[in-house]
Amino acid sequence: MSQLLERMTSVLWLALASYILTVSSTEQQDPATSENKCDRTCRPEEECRLVSGTWGCFCRQNLNVSDVHSLQPQLDCGDREIKVSLDKCLLGSLGFGDEVHAYLQDGNWNCSSLGQSEEENWISVTSPTQAGACGNVLERNQTHAIYKNTLSLVNDFIIRDTILSIGFQCAYPLDMKVSLQTALQPIVSSLNISVDGEGEFTVRMALFQDQDYRSPYEGTAVVLSVESMLYVGAILERGDTSRFNLVLKNCYATPTEDKTDPVKYFIIRNSCPNQRDSTVSVEENGVSAESRFSVQMFMFAGNYDLVFLHCEVSLCDFIKQECQPSCSRSQLRSEGVAINPARVLDLGPITRKGAQSLGVMSGTPSTAGFLVAWSMVLLPVLLAGLF
Repeated sequence: MSQLLERMTSVLWLALASYILTVSSTEQQDPATSENKCDRTCRPEEECRLVSGTWGCFCRQNLNVSDVHSLQPQLDCGDREIKVSLDKCLLGSLGFGDEVHAYLQDGNWNCSSLGQSEEENWISVTSPTQAGACGNVLERNQTHAIYKNTLSLVNDFIIRDTILSIGFQCAYPLDMKVSLQTALQPIVSSLNISVDGEGEFTVRMALFQDQDYRSPYEGTAVVLSVESMLYVGAILERGDTSRFNLVLKNCYATPTEDKTDPVKYFIIRNSCPNQRDSTVSVEENGVSAESRFSVQMFMFAGNYDLVFLHCEVSLCDFIKQECQPSCSRSQLRSEGVAINPARVLDLGPITRKGAQSLGVMSGTPSTAGFLVAWSMVLLPVLLAGLF
C-alpha cells in the first residue's frame, strides 16, 4: 500500500512539473503576453523572447526571406551626417553570418560598421554630410543636392571578400543653407557670436546669383556688370534657432576692405532699408534664422573700383522681445548709427565688369570725383551715409 502511495505521489509531482513547464513555455511564446515584457514594441522581423534571463526583441526564428532585393537600407539624411543601416534579422534570414561588417566607398575604419556603436538588430555606418567624405559623391541639379555612396558587406573586414554592395543616396532640397554647404568654393564670411548663458552661435553670409538664393558665387572674386542685382543672404548656422532670430542691423558698402572706413553707403541702417534707394529690397530680416536682401550693384568710381560689403548682425530672443524691425521714414532720419566691429561680417571685393579694360586697376584711384551708382548718379553728400 505504501509503495502505491509513493508511486502516485511521484506521478502527481511529475504532472505538476510538466504543467508548470507548459505554462512557462506558453507564456514565452504567447505574443499577447510576451510583448508586454519587452521595453519597446518589436518590429515585424522581431519577436519578444526571454533569452539568458532577459526579455528583449530578438530576430524571429521562423523568419523566411529569400529575395535579396528586400534588403533595403534605412537612411537617416541629417544636416551634419548621413546614416545608413541594414536589418540584421533580414541579413540572417538571407544566410549572412553573424560576423558580417559594412563599409562605405572610402573603405577606411572610420567609414565602417567597426567604428560604430551597434544598435539592437541593426548594422550601421555614418559619414559626414560632405562631398568626398567616406567616398560621398555630390551631384546637384536645379532643385536638389544629392549625395551618393555605396554600402558594401564583407564577412571579414581584413580580407575584404565583398559579398554584397548596395547603392544609396540622400537628396536635400536646395535652400540657402544647403547651397552653401554643397558649393565647392563659395564666397562666404563666417562669424562666431557668444551669447551669455546660451552658448556660441555661428553666422554665415554669402553672395548669391539670383533671387532664389540657391546659387552662391564661387571662387575668389565677383565681377558684375553695371545692370546686375546683388543678392546677399545670411544664416544662423549653429545655435538655438528654436529661440533666436537673426537680425541684420547695419549693412553698408565701402571703397576699401576696412569696415570702419568713414566713407560708407548704407543699404540697411538700424535694421531698416535705405528708403532713398529704390533698388534695395529686404526680403527677410528678424523673422527667422535667415536674413536676405538685394540691391543693384554700384561702384566707388571716385576713388576705387572695388566695393566691399559689411553687415553688422545680432541675435534676437523672439520669446522675450519683438524681433521684426519696425521702420518709418522719420525714424530713419533721426537715429544715429553705432556699429560694433566685432559683430560685422565682410564680403568682397566686388569688381565692375570691364573695369580693367577701362584702365582702372584694383585699388588704383581714378580721375572721377563722385560715387557712381550704376542706375543713378548720387550726390557726394550721400557718401557720408545720409539718406
